[in-house]
Amino acid sequence: MLKRAFVAPDPGRMRLRFASRAVLGIGLAVVLCGAVGHSLPGAVTGGLAALLALFTVTDPTVRGQAVTTALLPAVGLPVLALAALLHDLPLARDLAFLAVVGAGVYARRWGPRGHSLGVFGFMTFFAAQFLHIEPGRLPELYTAVLLSLGAAAVVRFGVWCYERRLPAPAAVAAPTGGTGLRRITTRQAVQATVGAGFALAAGQLLSDQRWYWAVGATWWVFVATTSRGETVVRGFRRFLGTVLGIVLGFAVAVPLHHEPVVAATVIAVSVFGIFYTAHVSYTWMMLAVTVMASMLYGLLGVLDPALLALRVGETAIGALGAALAVVLVLPVTTHSVTEAWVERALRCVHACTAEAAARLAGGDADPAPRVAELEAVLGRVRLSLAPLVHPLSPLRHRKGRARQVLALLDACAHEVRGLASVAADPEASHDARLAAACRRVESAVEALTVPAPRPHAVLAAPHTADIELPVLAHLHALERALVELAVPLRGAGRATLGA
Repeated sequence: MLKRAFVAPDPGRMRLRFASRAVLGIGLAVVLCGAVGHSLPGAVTGGLAALLALFTVTDPTVRGQAVTTALLPAVGLPVLALAALLHDLPLARDLAFLAVVGAGVYARRWGPRGHSLGVFGFMTFFAAQFLHIEPGRLPELYTAVLLSLGAAAVVRFGVWCYERRLPAPAAVAAPTGGTGLRRITTRQAVQATVGAGFALAAGQLLSDQRWYWAVGATWWVFVATTSRGETVVRGFRRFLGTVLGIVLGFAVAVPLHHEPVVAATVIAVSVFGIFYTAHVSYTWMMLAVTVMASMLYGLLGVLDPALLALRVGETAIGALGAALAVVLVLPVTTHSVTEAWVERALRCVHACTAEAAARLAGGDADPAPRVAELEAVLGRVRLSLAPLVHPLSPLRHRKGRARQVLALLDACAHEVRGLASVAADPEASHDARLAAACRRVESAVEALTVPAPRPHAVLAAPHTADIELPVLAHLHALERALVELAVPLRGAGRATLGA
């Protein structure tokens, strides 16, 4: 788990850029809030708005990202007002919160923009509970949100707009096919609302002050998941990350939260950890979130060991609510989701190969965006197969097949990264054998993705001369991995990977 979080491949140092820019943007937002005289709750609200703008906005183009960022206040400010106005009306507040949960998940049907706006709306309501916002504080918080979103936008689109040169690490949109309750996002909206209702009721029995933690845990378990298996595993990882974060919080936040400089440093490191690990380890991301939250509670003057223990209980309730909802309410099985992500990964492997070949032939094609897309898709494949490869999974045969698929897809990604690196070398040149090798890669991908199985060619070992040419060595290794994938994917039907 530690190796995956900090030693995982980072093409173009994308995760490093992502995390470093986040620290800069959020830091600027908090400094500006302090400079104009906002209170600590105002600065926290502003910092959260900047974090969400930099974390959740994942449109494929810079222009699309700018439009989504500009739309965030249109969702966040009314929700913030609603939460503040209902602060002293518990029943109405709870019903409104559940409505925000359902609408936020349903918005995923409109792709990355809907996802971003849904998350921002939910987190705005959540923040109002976290900070106990009342109507009289709305003007200050409105100003803090707008100022912080402006600061995040200046950093993202002005000071450090690396997306103009490299593809940004972006979430891959969930499948959106079907109508009515056959549409996955609709089913998930119902599931999330039911799960959040359970978490809200049970969380209030545990604490009438911090019940919203349970609702938040349910919400974030649903974000970026599709099937019931993915959701259950994500809930477990959230709980594990929270527990580890609480342990670290006892060691760091409890003794040091009263030191402003130390607290600010720990929060900055936590923000970096959230962004750097988000795409490779949900457990480590939750550890960083928990440490950051512990420090914030320390700065707000309410931190004590009992509060940290309560967070563990509320998180467990939220994860349980999500698990019960996905198992009992309109369940979405894993196999069809897994099949779609594996096929998309294979198509991306072919596209990367074709663009690298075109680049080597003297064209203007750039395989780097495809490599970044492949990394994101592989992340979704891992998430989809996580229930099967989990150490506690009793399905040993399927576990072995799923691990084989992941290992071979990782091998494909490794060779594709090497191929793209060779293609980027201005000294590299086209070779007559390259086109033939690329055609064989295309044939292998088609054989794995067509509805009916086709015979697979048996590859001969590459000649010594081929091995000495780096680009052909990568292509031959890629061919082998694709042919070997036929065993787990076609041997007994790809659908048997999931449940």
